[in-house]
Amino acid sequence: MPHLIVAPILLPMLTAATMLLLGEGKRPAKRVLGMSSALLGLAVSAALLAWVNEYGVVAYLPGNWPAPFGIALAVDRLSAGMLVLSWALGTCALSFASARWHRAGVHFHPLLQLQLMGLSGAFLTADVFNLFVFFEILLAASYGLLLHGSGRPRVRAGVHYVAMNLAASSLFLIGASMIYGVTGTLNMAELSARLSEGAVANRHLIDAGAAILAVAFLVKAAAWPLNFWLVPAYSSATPPVAALFAVLTKVGVYALVRLWTLMFAGGPLAGFGADGLLAFGLVTALLAALGMIASHRLAEQAASGVVVSAGTLLAALGLGQEAVLGGAVFYLVSSTLASSAFFLLVDLVERWRAGATVVDEAPFLSATLEAQDVNLDDEEEPLVALPFPASTALMGLAFVACTLLISGLPPLSTFIGKLGMLSAALAVREESGSIPARSWLFVGVLLGSGLLTLIALTRTGIRTFWAEMQREPPRVRAPEGLPVVALLAACGALTLAAAPTMELARATAQSLYDRSGYIGAVLGAKVRPSPTAPEVGR
Repeated sequence: MPHLIVAPILLPMLTAATMLLLGEGKRPAKRVLGMSSALLGLAVSAALLAWVNEYGVVAYLPGNWPAPFGIALAVDRLSAGMLVLSWALGTCALSFASARWHRAGVHFHPLLQLQLMGLSGAFLTADVFNLFVFFEILLAASYGLLLHGSGRPRVRAGVHYVAMNLAASSLFLIGASMIYGVTGTLNMAELSARLSEGAVANRHLIDAGAAILAVAFLVKAAAWPLNFWLVPAYSSATPPVAALFAVLTKVGVYALVRLWTLMFAGGPLAGFGADGLLAFGLVTALLAALGMIASHRLAEQAASGVVVSAGTLLAALGLGQEAVLGGAVFYLVSSTLASSAFFLLVDLVERWRAGATVVDEAPFLSATLEAQDVNLDDEEEPLVALPFPASTALMGLAFVACTLLISGLPPLSTFIGKLGMLSAALAVREESGSIPARSWLFVGVLLGSGLLTLIALTRTGIRTFWAEMQREPPRVRAPEGLPVVALLAACGALTLAAAPTMELARATAQSLYDRSGYIGAVLGAKVRPSPTAPEVGR
């Protein structure tokens, strides 16, 4: 079973290499190969999640060198959950793209596999430098995926996207080298153990290196004021690419959660940067929600919704409370699923609206079919509602579900995550018995951003679905409709299984703050003995 840890990295790497050997053509073969890889990767990730939930943190030494001298991989509840989330989004994006978008350019399938490889490696690595390596792999793949389909908007957004991420990568290297110069290690477990000791030499250099690393991660997490690149990039990308990109900002959040809890959750450096994370997160969420109000394009609103969720998660981490982080983990999964579904839904809606002519701006539940053989009232109006085509009803219901999920309204899963964060934040008391001002600020921004998001999406929904237009019913292919339904069904499953899922999220937060399990698993990983060489003559 320990060898299964490396499978989410090797599987997409080998699949991408095989696809490149097949050449430019043979798209049907690449589609089958890619979908098989995605489903297998999803199954492996689910098995890893079940395994670590029962046995705790597990480490793996790919080169069979003891940590911290060799490369180490580690899987715990957080990394396994992020693996399941990433492979689920990859599977749905690949299914949606197989209907039409995978033909819009070259190398779509191998690039998507390399993206999944980079994501898996970033979540599994137990070393800061290898985290940088996998960041670069997923970013290099994302550069090609962002330009998939070509066009001036994608090229313009791609230039900004590449420039910002290259700058962030440079900061990553600078911060990592400063920390290595002081501590002599980049292994996360050993780094945590050394910083937990009594006196920390050259603390100012560690603080400076950690701050530079934080800036790099905040860029990748789309935190204000370094997030101007995200909305143009995500709204310009093809829908299946944007749906997979919904998890990219969460990689930056994951890196902050992993390193912050290992380095600054206890010991002499406890609490470093917490106020900054809270401030950046709150401002990010609030400004992104205002951006949704200002935007009238569905794709831009979907991208702004990703920024709102990232800001919410950063603010929750900045509060520095285990219970709040548990609710944030639950919210991370459901908000990412909802954002990914919304990106796919936007493509279906915009294709449906293309070329439509507005007849009446907003009649209540406007019908697209003419009434035939129905009873009329005294004012010659139908007594019953006119029927909707099934595809129209599907898109309308999916839009309502996405609106509730992205806004964080009851009864769906994002509301449960927000409720967990809010209740935990309000449960904290100062010595005087009052609730801290930072908790009230967190509550106010969380509720305010949800209200602004609801207003923006409701306005867009009225203009989209309640305006009577001369248009044909939408044509939704099965490979396009099934991913949207599957992602929203996953959010529904999280809602129905809220109690055990929230318990898992809280156990995840508890294991993050209790660093001894992670440190012991990585530094205590056993080197496998080499096979005994046969004696000469036998």
